[in-house]
Amino acid sequence: MHEHNPSASPEARLASLGLTLPPPPKPLALYRPVVVSGGFAWVSGQVPLEDGHPIAVGRVPDHVTEDVARDCARRCALSALAALREELGSLDRVVRVVKLGVFVASHPEYGGQPGIANEASRVMVDVFGEEAGRHARAAVGVASLPLRVPVEVECVFEVRPA
Repeated sequence: MHEHNPSASPEARLASLGLTLPPPPKPLALYRPVVVSGGFAWVSGQVPLEDGHPIAVGRVPDHVTEDVARDCARRCALSALAALREELGSLDRVVRVVKLGVFVASHPEYGGQPGIANEASRVMVDVFGEEAGRHARAAVGVASLPLRVPVEVECVFEVRPA
């Protein structure tokens, strides 16, 4: 996907892309989905769930294909936006995407984490535009993730006051 209207607001761009955000995630433990502090919104790690259940489990590439992992990364990014919208009231308060941390449960010899992380990055660029959507990023291979999901994404956004 590519942004349809570079001057459109993030909420308008989201609608023009035909993207529907999932219900805002509920915390699975003792943390907040989003903390706003010092002009930044820190979104806790999001995992790919549908109706409260993982859409995939296992590590890449031995249990989960790269295509499925990319879809998981995309869903994690959309969940992060859902959590952010719930906290802020509107994605139009976002000044820019600052950083993504993308964690991929993967075989020790696997090195394709950046390609999976690109799907989460693509969501941010599509929704916030080329300038505000580009961000710093880490794409990290890990031994395992919560609920045995293959991907987890955390985000930091610069935001305007309410």
